[in-house]
Amino acid sequence: MLIKKLIIYLILVFIITTNTFGLENKILVKIEGEIITNLDVENESKYLLSLNRNIKNLSDLEIFKISKKSIIKEKIQNIEIKKYFKDLKVPEEYLEQILKNIYQKIKIKNLSEFKNYLENNDVDYEYVVKKIEIEALWNELIISKFSSNIKINEKKIRQDLIDNNSKFLRSYLLSEIFFESSDKTDAKKIYNIIKKTIEKEGFSKAALTYSSSNTSNNGGELGWVEEVSLNDNLKKTFLKMNKGEFTDFITVPGGFMILKIMDIKEIENSQSIEKELKKIINIKKNNQLNQYSKMYFRKIKKNIKINEL
Repeated sequence: MLIKKLIIYLILVFIITTNTFGLENKILVKIEGEIITNLDVENESKYLLSLNRNIKNLSDLEIFKISKKSIIKEKIQNIEIKKYFKDLKVPEEYLEQILKNIYQKIKIKNLSEFKNYLENNDVDYEYVVKKIEIEALWNELIISKFSSNIKINEKKIRQDLIDNNSKFLRSYLLSEIFFESSDKTDAKKIYNIIKKTIEKEGFSKAALTYSSSNTSNNGGELGWVEEVSLNDNLKKTFLKMNKGEFTDFITVPGGFMILKIMDIKEIENSQSIEKELKKIINIKKNNQLNQYSKMYFRKIKKNIKINEL
């Protein structure tokens, strides 16, 4: 009798455990050979919340949608990466530098403190490393595919620096929202929806919700951008704008962009023209590569079957 009761107990425990496990690991999305479960989305939520405190102001449903969108994008990138790279590891030095950039953004001094911070927020350090490796390899893939397409008019940039050489340099702290659309008419409709969200709930919320750029998880933050590195159209647009204002939608390769001026500053120009030239060329190269990255992702996404269950 005792053995019979023990067997029944073990069967019940197994059933309960199996059901619980099934609930915790419910498959939400299938992308070719990859799956995304609600546990994956939960881990992504914890990661995003740990790096962007603004996300905490969103509802649980909004956080879920943003996390799901983020991990779908990463899975698609990873599928493409595996076609080109056998070794999915990145050099330790490069990894350390990216980690440093990440934790310094959230005012953490060193890696040890960052690991403690992640642990306190129930985020696995190796999970973060894996995400960095995917991003780094994706960037390497974009560089290998499109670096030969980069066009920089060094002569014009140098001449502009000479013509506009002044004691002070103007810089803009920018945030972006990048979105895709079939045409300008449709883009205008999407822009109006985004604009309402910006006016009601803030630019960061709108970027988290609508932007398909890599910056979306950071509320669209681009950082400080020097005026001399902008194209002529943006320079003219920004000169008419004040801190806190955002642009109309701007046509860019692969889609449309909205930019907000978070802050403006002028600093003393202490750099030589050659040093400034080198810095601007690097910025313009990165901007072009970012555009190619968006276009390439859009292209491969169209050719991948995504089943949301």
